[in-house]
Amino acid sequence: MFAVVRTGGKQYRVAAGDKIAVEKLAGEAGDTITLGDVLLAGEGDTLSDAGKVTVSAEIIAQAKSEKVVVFKKRRRHNYRRKNGHRQQMTLLRITDVGSGTAKKAAPKKEAAPKADAAEKKAAPKKEAAEKKAPAKKAAPKKAAAKKTEDKK
Repeated sequence: MFAVVRTGGKQYRVAAGDKIAVEKLAGEAGDTITLGDVLLAGEGDTLSDAGKVTVSAEIIAQAKSEKVVVFKKRRRHNYRRKNGHRQQMTLLRITDVGSGTAKKAAPKKEAAPKADAAEKKAAPKKEAAEKKAPAKKAAPKKAAAKKTEDKK
């Protein structure tokens, strides 16, 4: 079975097992995502209802595409600018093209680590304040005064 999906402003014809490079998507390598915008689906010459078809994919890697050189020039004005750009992209392996059988990624639990991080940040500030409090200024040296008396 194949499907035509839209992601990142482009359209891709995919089937199970295909590898595609798309515009950067959120996620890390190994995560499973669902490509929701299915435009067309079918098998062989027959087409099926695209609204009922889901496409699931696994993120292989987050990478950069090839470098694009941007060169600007204005004749007879001694104006030349050369820049380069590498677009972020995500490599996907299509795992399933089917009717509602896509596996959804488990939601990540990030609330607990944020609370722990806030406690860690607050604790060093209190310790630093306690360490700074006992520091006292050193007494002025009296050795310089003795030298002036010896010269007289």
